[in-house]
Amino acid sequence: MAQHHIDIAIHLAAAWTAGSLIGLERSFHGRPAGFRTHALVCLSSGLLMLVTAYQWDWLGKVPLDTVRTDPTRIAQGIMTGIGFLGAGVIFKEGLTVRGLTTAASIWMTAAIGILFGVGFFYPAALATLATLGTLAIFRRIEGWLPSQSFGQLVLRFAENGVPPESKVRELIANESFSIANMAYRLDREAGFFEYRMTIRTQSGKALEKLADILRARTDILEFRISPSGD
Repeated sequence: MAQHHIDIAIHLAAAWTAGSLIGLERSFHGRPAGFRTHALVCLSSGLLMLVTAYQWDWLGKVPLDTVRTDPTRIAQGIMTGIGFLGAGVIFKEGLTVRGLTTAASIWMTAAIGILFGVGFFYPAALATLATLGTLAIFRRIEGWLPSQSFGQLVLRFAENGVPPESKVRELIANESFSIANMAYRLDREAGFFEYRMTIRTQSGKALEKLADILRARTDILEFRISPSGD
């Protein structure tokens, strides 16, 4: 086997391994784009960059001045295409946006695959370690740092038993929440009135406690808490 065939196998194996490691972290946390997706993204990116790194293997004996491929254009095309794949894992439900970190990891995995494809093993390896550290270690750091948690809260009451807004605000404030904004909905046909609000807190277990409090109230027909998050 020719030496450059061995080199090609090493490039592809390195890209596949890096993508697989990043994908394992995403799969472990139950993300929609996980092990197989990241492995294929990184492998395909490396494969496409090999087209330029070893272009004379497929161009044959074509004179150098006749055909020239631009590696940067192929890299730009890869990253543009990956943008569509990343957008597919981002979804919005109410005020909650999820999938941003997974989309970023897919984009980063494509970049790592490009580096492995052209043979920049050192920066590619560093980028792989940095990506794994960002996804795994930074998650723990975020848990230690004080931060505000946001969520969307919907409270539904019978039309003839709606408490005043001041009482609702007092209820939320007593559970360590503040209200970012408030909206209202009245459905006379169904006979209910809704308070819709965005709430925030610095307490990690406040949402769970609030749910217990609301569940115990008999005047609430229905409630829904949608925490924002990754």
